[in-house]
Amino acid sequence: MSNEPKVLLTEAHVKAYLQDHPEFFQNHLDLLEKMHIPHPSGNAISLISKQLEIFRAKHQEQENQLTALIDIARENDASFNRMHELTLAMLEANSLEDAVANLSEVLAECFFTDFVAIKIIKEQPLSPISNLFVGADDANLKHFSNELTTNQPKCGRPTLAQSRFLFGDVAAEVRSCAIIPMVFTQLDGLLAIGSRDESRFHYSMGSIFLTQMSEIIGTRLISLLQQMD
Repeated sequence: MSNEPKVLLTEAHVKAYLQDHPEFFQNHLDLLEKMHIPHPSGNAISLISKQLEIFRAKHQEQENQLTALIDIARENDASFNRMHELTLAMLEANSLEDAVANLSEVLAECFFTDFVAIKIIKEQPLSPISNLFVGADDANLKHFSNELTTNQPKCGRPTLAQSRFLFGDVAAEVRSCAIIPMVFTQLDGLLAIGSRDESRFHYSMGSIFLTQMSEIIGTRLISLLQQMD
């Protein structure tokens, strides 16, 4: 380790260096963005100072926009990966039991949800999964008439009647929920994803992602149902 004494830079040193190197700021324009240089005219702002102020503001705005774009790109990548995992989980299912089990697992691990419910609107009394099928004349379906009629997902806090029908004994624990209709030519049903976090599924959430999810799940369910017939 060197025992030479450290040289303490003073304003005089900096001034002398800048006088000897007038091109310094030309080579380090980024420093000018962070400096505030008083103008000899006092409170009056020179044209150059005003231009520099505008440049700083635009530069900051561009940085903010770039940061926002990077965040969006990261979220899109994450969404793509989650949908990929969901697709694989559905393709790996060889039965309705597998499909329900795989769906519960992938939604919990990749989508950070707490509860999952599937209701297929079809008479199928031989199903080994309790409460998976529901008759078209079931009175509880009236609580979902809006979703099934418009074929549009709904996010937010479910009504008590909706929650009891979908989630049974754990209905009281569901603080927010996405109710996703599956309305296809060969399948009518409901997919519900619930959370204990009341902010997890907010009413202002977009529906494109949820609709794509229902298409992946519904398509696989249709294939598995055909194997049962």
